[in-house]
Amino acid sequence: MSIRRISSVAHVGNIAIGGDNPIRIQSMATTDTNDTEGSVAQAKRIIDAGGELVRFTTQGTREAENMKNISARLKADGYNQPLVADVHFTAHTADVAAQYCEKVRINPGNYVDPGRTFKHLEYTDEEYQEELKKIEAKLVPFINICKEHHTAVRIGVNHGSLSDRIMSRYGDTPEGIVESCMEFLRIFRRENFNDVVISIKASNTVVMVTTVRLLVKTMDKEDMHYPLHLGVTEAGEGEDGRIKSAVGIGALLTEGIGDTIRVSLSEEPECEIPVARKLVELIPECDRLRAEAEASIKDDTITLTVDAPDWETLQLKAAMAVGGLLIDRKATKLVITSNTSHTSLTSLADAILQAARIKFTKTEYISCPGCGRTLYNLQETIAKIKAATSHLVGLKIGIMGCIVNGPGEMADADYGYVGAGRGKISLYKQKVCVEKNIPEEEAVDKLLELINKDMK
Repeated sequence: MSIRRISSVAHVGNIAIGGDNPIRIQSMATTDTNDTEGSVAQAKRIIDAGGELVRFTTQGTREAENMKNISARLKADGYNQPLVADVHFTAHTADVAAQYCEKVRINPGNYVDPGRTFKHLEYTDEEYQEELKKIEAKLVPFINICKEHHTAVRIGVNHGSLSDRIMSRYGDTPEGIVESCMEFLRIFRRENFNDVVISIKASNTVVMVTTVRLLVKTMDKEDMHYPLHLGVTEAGEGEDGRIKSAVGIGALLTEGIGDTIRVSLSEEPECEIPVARKLVELIPECDRLRAEAEASIKDDTITLTVDAPDWETLQLKAAMAVGGLLIDRKATKLVITSNTSHTSLTSLADAILQAARIKFTKTEYISCPGCGRTLYNLQETIAKIKAATSHLVGLKIGIMGCIVNGPGEMADADYGYVGAGRGKISLYKQKVCVEKNIPEEEAVDKLLELINKDMK
């Protein structure tokens, strides 16, 4: 049985993350953070479902300041779970949010560095060090505010939002993703600030698992042991989103890695909580199944025998048990048997193989879970795009609520549908924007026209 990685403890409001503490479950609100009533109501639904932290997007200082009102309303109603502010692009917003929230998430890819242009930049070593000094100049005042207000920090690196600076020096590699995190983490350590949680996320499960493993090794070499938050970004919704999350998150949980998790589904955020809880509960059994599955490998095939009281649990258990083995390419074929009668075990095996990026048997949808930055009705749009494209085997389509992670997070997608402004959509072929600011009511049809034109 795997031994849980020993981490330091980060104190976030009234809960502790890491060490011997339970693995914490969290989600992110999809409401406009300026909408106090809606945000409070949704936070309550997340917490009532079992969420231990609730994150809100804070695009600017107005949203950051309203976190004070949201927090006050929740506490007045007896909800004392920590609130997290999610910050991109403007460092000053993080300074404001740190005064009102128990934790602030910052993204090294866009916290100080300018917006991505996907252009290669040349730096001498001296010039590169000067860029790091710019990060430190912005980060130290923020750290001091966090110390004053006892605010924790998540350094949250997304594969899809690496800066041009990092990409130019390290390429689109796990090493680059890890270094983006370590640049910030070294400053926090120098400033003797320890209430830090780390996350490295990607929509590609292989990238996510490989990079988190590398981060753990890199931190160990530098005698750092900060707690880790796990998640697969843009996992999608329904069965596919659950299986993809179980493959990526489960691979690490069964290796003893992970102190807090979020399952990012393109659904109502409270729907994420039971799935995340089940992944945590399944760790001991999936740890055993993983060992049995590895012992069964023959002729490049894993034979997994798994039983469960219901179909969703069986899906999660199977995906979690073999996720790490498939990501490591211990085998590239999967046969699932069950003591319970199920008619879709072959389809489940195919879905797990696709989630592990081995075999594509249906359309792949890289869809974000939505948040207060989302610029259109995400769930309705996903349903329309799926209805029109689900027959296109092997095609990858990114469906992103805003520009923060798209187009970077959907870099390996064939096509992308990205919120560009309120009611406006931009369409992409891989990283290249081919049509800008299309009215939302026309955008799905335009996407289909683009796909059909290319296929002809």
